[in-house]
Amino acid sequence: MPRTSLTRRVTFAAAHRYRRPDWSDQENADIFGACAHPNFHGHTYVCDVTVAGPVDEETGFLVDLGFLDQVLQREVRDRFDHRNINLDVPEFADGRMIPTGENLARFICERVQAALAHTTARVIRVHLAEDATLSSSYEVDA
Repeated sequence: MPRTSLTRRVTFAAAHRYRRPDWSDQENADIFGACAHPNFHGHTYVCDVTVAGPVDEETGFLVDLGFLDQVLQREVRDRFDHRNINLDVPEFADGRMIPTGENLARFICERVQAALAHTTARVIRVHLAEDATLSSSYEVDA
């Protein structure tokens, strides 16, 4: 069955590190390498959020772009931009989720979908790039 989708891009700069508090510093370094350095490291992330759903016959949109932009501002930029993800985002604090691209993409998908719950649009994909050489995607069925 045909499906219409729309992708909106948002960028943010953030720092993080990979660390399991239940592992020694050496174990963290062995598994996570430079990403475990205690002083963190940063990226300028590029995040593409794709939503799908029916096109409204009246407006020609599948989602109100102004509303989608507000959601992305609140759930992505306000939460992550110029933040230390490990220190400033409680869900990624020590002992919680490790702020890998994979976990960040899933988290963003879930937060954006929750904010769109009253609409007919469904998040079907979040693609998150740390740089030109590394990205992660989280996809769900529409």
